[in-house]
Amino acid sequence: MTSSPKLMPVAQALEKILEQITPLQESEQLTLLKADKRILAADLLAPINVPPADNSSMDGYALAYADRGQPLVISQRITAGASPSPLQAGTCARIFTGAEIPAGANTVVMQEEVTLDEQGRAIIPENLVSGQNVRPLGQDLKQGNLVLAAGTRLDYRHLGLLASLGLAKIAVLRRPKVALLASGDELVAAGEPLEPGQIYNSNQPLLTSLLEDLGAEVIQMERVADTFEATEQALLKASENADLILSTGGVSVGEEDHIKPVVEKIGKLGLWRIAMKPGKPLAFGEIKGVIFLGLPGNPVSTFIGAQIFLRPLLGKLSGSAAAQEEALFKGIANFTALTQVRQEYLRVKAKQVEGEWQLDAYPNQNSGVLSSVTWANALAVLPPGSNIQPGDSVNFIQIN
Repeated sequence: MTSSPKLMPVAQALEKILEQITPLQESEQLTLLKADKRILAADLLAPINVPPADNSSMDGYALAYADRGQPLVISQRITAGASPSPLQAGTCARIFTGAEIPAGANTVVMQEEVTLDEQGRAIIPENLVSGQNVRPLGQDLKQGNLVLAAGTRLDYRHLGLLASLGLAKIAVLRRPKVALLASGDELVAAGEPLEPGQIYNSNQPLLTSLLEDLGAEVIQMERVADTFEATEQALLKASENADLILSTGGVSVGEEDHIKPVVEKIGKLGLWRIAMKPGKPLAFGEIKGVIFLGLPGNPVSTFIGAQIFLRPLLGKLSGSAAAQEEALFKGIANFTALTQVRQEYLRVKAKQVEGEWQLDAYPNQNSGVLSSVTWANALAVLPPGSNIQPGDSVNFIQIN
């Protein structure tokens, strides 16, 4: 079974979207703590060796390997942070974990393996290995080698690594600026009283939080009245300062859905209506040179459209190397499903049973059931024309 020619397949639509996205190039210097979740602007080479010198991985005694198997005078005591003197020939040094190995020594024996004779000399065992218990210079990072590639999204692990190199600031890409619009006279902000026919606007907080988590800066949040004039005015205003205009609602074919004709008037509409369920009425184009993505107003369709299209779009725009492709996993279906001409995304819970992913479907897959997205941790991806039975292998993507 093939898709209707009026509906663009999901993979083709995503490819078409991404090929029109140019990553942001502007960068800024930030302190490490402020660089959390930001995108590294350029390849980072190690400015120093880590560790900067050979050091001991044990509390014990540092010596020249050739002097093993005999009593040795303890000529110095070296603590972590101290600068050692060169080791006198035929002696050893009392050394502690993390302390620098003195010149002339190349081996550390654990203190538990050493006894002292009546003269206070260390009796060194014979059965040692040259270089044992020594962390060599540059063991972790060698000066000049690549540490992190451009496009890396920094987190607490990277920040610790950068601090180990002595870096107090780092160059990161500018955050994409997103204007977020919600179309619909029926929408009311949470906390306000509901009048007959109205619903609470769940898309705005959902998308605002997701955008910020993906590293974007939300610069405008606005509810747009269901008129052509209000839609045109809001989109033109959004195009003045944003890198991406993201709207929800108004992209279907009803008399009060004005997104499509307005974008066609003041910009360009690159695609509209996708062979996916839920989320068919999705629009992409540009307004005054600014990227435009229009998601359906239905909350679950908004959520799934954001997972499938917004994440990779924003990943490429922000310069994130890892966020542009969604990893597919294989799981065993514990449900039945029959798809027609659209690729369907089922809200499922993925769990591992005896090393294999098992997928349970939420019992109500209606696109208005937003509570399902808090229950699910994955989306099963069902191609058009599928007849899924329990035990069948299906693809899924993880969500969080």
